[in-house]
Amino acid sequence: MLEIKNITKKYGEQTALDNVSFSAGKGETVGLLGPNGAGKSTLMKIITTYLPPTKGSAAVCGFDIMENSLEVRRHIGYLPEHNPLYLDLYVRESLRFTAGIYKIKNAKERIEQLIEQLGLTPEANKKIGQLSKGYRQRVGLAQALIHDPEVLILDEPTTGLDPNQLEEIHAVIREAGKDKTILLSTHIMQEVTAMCNRAIIIDHGRIISDDRMEHITAEQLTERFHILTQQKY
Repeated sequence: MLEIKNITKKYGEQTALDNVSFSAGKGETVGLLGPNGAGKSTLMKIITTYLPPTKGSAAVCGFDIMENSLEVRRHIGYLPEHNPLYLDLYVRESLRFTAGIYKIKNAKERIEQLIEQLGLTPEANKKIGQLSKGYRQRVGLAQALIHDPEVLILDEPTTGLDPNQLEEIHAVIREAGKDKTILLSTHIMQEVTAMCNRAIIIDHGRIISDDRMEHITAEQLTERFHILTQQKY
C-alpha cells in the first residue's frame, strides 16, 4: 500500500531527508516518531505529492507519486500539521464541500456518520471559526476520512486535544487502522504505544529505528528514542 525507496530531500545545502526507505501494508498503523525538525512533515508532504523528492521514489497503492499524482491523491486521506480549514463555513458545509471534491455518493449519510463517529454532534451547527482547536482537528480528520481512503497520512493528528478527546480520537484511528494503511507522525511516545503496531524513529532526516510494537516495550522505545536522537550524524 505504501512503498518508500531511498527518498532524499534537500533544500539548498540542507538535507531534510537522507535516503529514507520503508514499506507499510494494509492493517498497519505506523508511528513516525521524532523531534521537531526531524523530517517527518517533509516525508509526509512528499508521499502526498505536495513536495517532489530530490532523489528516490514512492508509491501509494501501486501508483508512483511523480507519474500518477492524481491517483495517489484519490487513495490518500491527509491531515496536515497545520489543519487548513475554511473558518467561515459551518461544519456540515465544510464536509459537503470536501465530499463534492471526491464526488461521493450518499454524501449526506457519510457526513452524518462521520459527525457521530468523531464526536462532532454537539458542535455540528457551528461555524468552524467558532470551534476549539480540538474540534477543528476532528473536522480535519473527518475530511481526511470522508472518501474512505486506503491510506491515511496524519501529521500530529492529536494536537490540541484534551485527555478525553485524545482517547476518542485514538479509538477512531485504531478502528480505521484495521483495514487501512496509516502513517502518523508525533513526537510523543505515548501516542505511538496507544495507536500504532509499528514505530519508526527518524532524526536528522534518517531512519534510526524501525520495529513492530510487539518486539519492543514502551520503556525500550522511550530509551531508544532518547539515546538515538542524541547521536550526531
